Amino acid sequence: MPSGQTLRQLIKSGAVLGNEDFTRAAEQIIHEEREKHHHLLANDLERILYGARLLPSKSSAERSLPVPRDRERDLPLVELHVPVRSLKDAVLSDVNLAVVEELLLEQNRVDVLASYGLRPLNRLLFCGPPGCGKTLTAEVIALELSLELVIVRFDAVVSSFLGETAANLRKVFDFLSEGHFVALFDEFDAIGKERDDDGEHGELKRVVNSVLQMMDSYRGNSLLVAATNHERMLDRAIWRRFDEVLLFEKPSFEQIRTLFTIKLRGVRHDLPLDDRVFVNEFTEFAHADIERILIRSIKSMVLRGREFLTPDMVMDAKRREESRASIGPR
Repeated sequence: MPSGQTLRQLIKSGAVLGNEDFTRAAEQIIHEEREKHHHLLANDLERILYGARLLPSKSSAERSLPVPRDRERDLPLVELHVPVRSLKDAVLSDVNLAVVEELLLEQNRVDVLASYGLRPLNRLLFCGPPGCGKTLTAEVIALELSLELVIVRFDAVVSSFLGETAANLRKVFDFLSEGHFVALFDEFDAIGKERDDDGEHGELKRVVNSVLQMMDSYRGNSLLVAATNHERMLDRAIWRRFDEVLLFEKPSFEQIRTLFTIKLRGVRHDLPLDDRVFVNEFTEFAHADIERILIRSIKSMVLRGREFLTPDMVMDAKRREESRASIGPR
């Protein structure tokens, strides 16, 4: 059975022709998706088939919601992004992929679950070192569900005024409750630190209490995704508020090979991706580091007028990345 992304691409390609037979076939596909309770996908396929002018998108309507702002500095508390990367762009562990696929299935069958008094997964905690795919996975979920990605700006949320941080968080949760988004709370430890830490002042502990209360009372349709590089700093009560906890780690041997394959689409190369010695040269790097190495090596290939990407170019880029990492924070 074709994936949602495949159906989108198919109908997008055919819609420009304006062929009546194709339109009838596409309408039948949309009807079948609605029968399966895949309403979000069906709405998205209709938007593609008929055009945004004829059928305003849900995300466009939600853009009319006023973005919440910080009263102290008048800064926006969230940023709205249109996702562009899909599940085929993500390199996930088998465990994480299974959770993401389960979430997508449940979100696309909300009505079926509701008929049994059940709610879909909608609160995820992403843990792990930087550059290992936490933000990318949130974007992938948003695109697969045809939703906008909302990134919560903690530089604006956290205020120096007593009680203002909790007030800003309330504005954010109210905004999310009124729309339908995938909301990413990056660096979540900024507002979810362990309350038993003697080094933390009373205001931060009050913020953590507020976060717990808001998550308990939240009943909106938006998906909440919290991400942290310091999961051990989170308050123990925070963990229980999430449906699933996903651990993101540096890529395995097979994941490195997959990452190379994805990032080198359309690039001619003679890299020995079946050679364990070559692939193991990258086991200490995070996903984002490997992507940076490949982009740097591809630029070198282009600028040098070379037809193929060769191992020496990649290894030169790898050495530059190691040099870069050596002067960064420990």
